[in-house]
Amino acid sequence: MVGLDEGALTCDLAETYHVFDWRGLPVRLAATLAMGLGPKSRIMKKLSGCDVDIDTLLLATISDALRVMIWQNTEDGHRGRNKPTLVSEIIAGNKPEDVGFATAAEFDAWRAGLIGGENNA
Repeated sequence: MVGLDEGALTCDLAETYHVFDWRGLPVRLAATLAMGLGPKSRIMKKLSGCDVDIDTLLLATISDALRVMIWQNTEDGHRGRNKPTLVSEIIAGNKPEDVGFATAAEFDAWRAGLIGGENNA
């Protein structure tokens, strides 16, 4: 954790345990306190590779589902155009990808690349 982001670890230990000089603690105690930090702590979010906590992601997913359900009942939704951008993908750092194909062969080649060939179909 120290090697990943010492500043985040220091802030989390100070915020959670009011430990401002964690280097003065016995190593086992410092390690125990660090591992006891919750999933919303800076260092745990960094370890998980996600900048947002699970509650925020869940709320964004619920919001996305509602927006898509509303969109499906519009003229654009019936025609499959102007699909709403998903908030959960934006905050998770995934950029939505629009994919289009001129022929079935192009689609088959793209699909094969995703699934690793025809054997996985």
